[in-house]
Amino acid sequence: MPLQMEELAQRATDTFSAVPEKIKGKERKIATGLGWFSIGLGAAELLFPRQVARLVGSRNNHTTLMRFYGLRELAAGVGILSNQTNPAPWLWARVAGDALDLASLGATLARPDNNGAATVFGIVNVAAVTALDVICAQRLTEEQQQHPAEPPRARIRQSIAIDKSPEELYNFWHNFENLPRFMRNVVSVENRGDGRTHWVARNPLGGNFEWDAEVVNDVPNTSIEWRSTGGDIENSGSVRFVNAPQGRGTFVNVDLQFSPPYGALGKMAKMFPAQQIRQDLRRFKMLMETGEIATIEGQPSGTRTAKIKFLQERSI
Repeated sequence: MPLQMEELAQRATDTFSAVPEKIKGKERKIATGLGWFSIGLGAAELLFPRQVARLVGSRNNHTTLMRFYGLRELAAGVGILSNQTNPAPWLWARVAGDALDLASLGATLARPDNNGAATVFGIVNVAAVTALDVICAQRLTEEQQQHPAEPPRARIRQSIAIDKSPEELYNFWHNFENLPRFMRNVVSVENRGDGRTHWVARNPLGGNFEWDAEVVNDVPNTSIEWRSTGGDIENSGSVRFVNAPQGRGTFVNVDLQFSPPYGALGKMAKMFPAQQIRQDLRRFKMLMETGEIATIEGQPSGTRTAKIKFLQERSI
């Protein structure tokens, strides 16, 4: 057996020295493989705990402990496969699990009544996998730090034709304090000068969202572009006023992008869905063409009528 152990140790040394170069540039692919490996190993430990224990040389009944290890492996595997953009944290979880496995195998090797050769073979294989886990986790962590992933962003584009000139529509929209008149979720917009504004909008889960924004491009009677500068919602967008053919009014084109708070597109989709933007534009159309907003299908019948005065104001 000493000769066998010496050969295994030498093989492990050769493997570890070659690992870093062999996997260079393949870390994400290997991480996916490690995820599936975790699921396979976890399922085996969960369903066949005694057989797995014997495979690594243990002659004792460690059924409960082995099943615990199986659950740990399954959790790590699912974590890696479901977080492809940044699997590093789950790979580090695997490294911690590997350390626990090596400690358990060391305790097994110390007992003379166990199969020492099988245990050594298990230690060498776990150590090889640990090397992969550590190298992939380190490199993916460095990659994440150097190139942090962009937060998930939702994008909504909507258009509507309004029987008014681009100048009228631009002037009304450019007075940002007018926007809550037709944007149902916007509570208030405070003009702070120099193209800066403070927004308050309803949170569908209760309370309000607030953020600051600034105009980044302003072409009179043509377009307004903005972006947030801090607050609960990171967002940017533009509104463009384009002459319709044959003098039939103006096309209003809205392009809105935002990163939902809490990192969940689903939660914020309730606040800025495409349907809501369409309804806001329909309200804008009615407000500009008739001077009032009537009830829109799908909205509460108690929607109040809004009267407006058209004010030609100086650009902010």
